[in-house]
Formats: sequence, structure tokens, C-alpha cells
Amino acid sequence: MEPVIPDLRAVPREDAYRQLLEMQALLLEDSTDAIAGMATTATLLHHAFGYLWTGFYRVVEPGRLLRVGPYQGSLGCQEIAFGRGVCGTAAAERRTVVVPDVHAFPGHIACDARSASEIVVPVQNARGELIAVLDIDSPVQDSFGEADVAGLERLVAWFARTA
Repeated sequence: MEPVIPDLRAVPREDAYRQLLEMQALLLEDSTDAIAGMATTATLLHHAFGYLWTGFYRVVEPGRLLRVGPYQGSLGCQEIAFGRGVCGTAAAERRTVVVPDVHAFPGHIACDARSASEIVVPVQNARGELIAVLDIDSPVQDSFGEADVAGLERLVAWFARTA
């Protein structure tokens, strides 16, 4: 039986990410499948923190195009060009992007009008290739801080074991 995902909204972020890393390691212990990893990681984060949208945009044309992958929440955009919006910026620049107020981000793509803040983290495989970005949208402004950057970057480090 799979473990129950705890509600970690009231838990200090460092402790919450520690718990999620342990669950991710347990659930994906014998896996090297990137899609399974994306589905599992999105589900853990979405239910632990109650976000609006939590998921992955996969690189389908390196340097050019992202396509929606495993996610939880409302409908996502189907495709995003590199350099466009928060996801495309994170992909093009290969860096984590934190947006405290999406309405102040030039070129923000509003897949869901309820989104108020966003964080996007690049995901690399074992060869150091960009394979996706992890995108999380919150209905609350300024939802993401340094603990989220550190915790999410540790969670996506799991993908370095995939081909």
C-alpha cells in the first residue's frame, strides 16, 4: 500500500521538503522512468501544499518547445515556446524563476486566471540535458521563497538518474 500524502501547508518548509524527499525516494526507489517520476513528484507536491497547478512541461523540441506533461490541477497550456512566459524563460535560461506576482511578469501566460504567483524549476537528466521544467502555480501572491527554491531543486535532482 502506498503512503498517504500528508498536508504540509502548516509545516515549516524545510521540514516539509525533507518529508517529501523521503516519500519521493521511497516511491521511486527502483525507477528510472522520467514520466513516472514527473507524475509522482507532481502528485506529492500538489497534495502536500494544495497548489492551484503543479506539473511538468516536457522538452519536445530542444531549445524551442515545451509540451504539457504529467500534472495535477486545472487545465494547463498545451505548448509553450522557449523564452515565452515563466516556463519558457526558465527553460531558455536554465534557471529557477520565482514570480511573486504573475500580473507583474512581462509576457506571463495565464493558463488559469486564478494564478497569482509561480515558481518554475528546470529539470535535467543524467546527461545534463534539459528534459522538462517543473511549474507550480499558487492562487496566493508571494507563495514561494528560498526554502521552496532549495526544496524543489532537491526534488528535481531525482531526474539526474534518468536517461
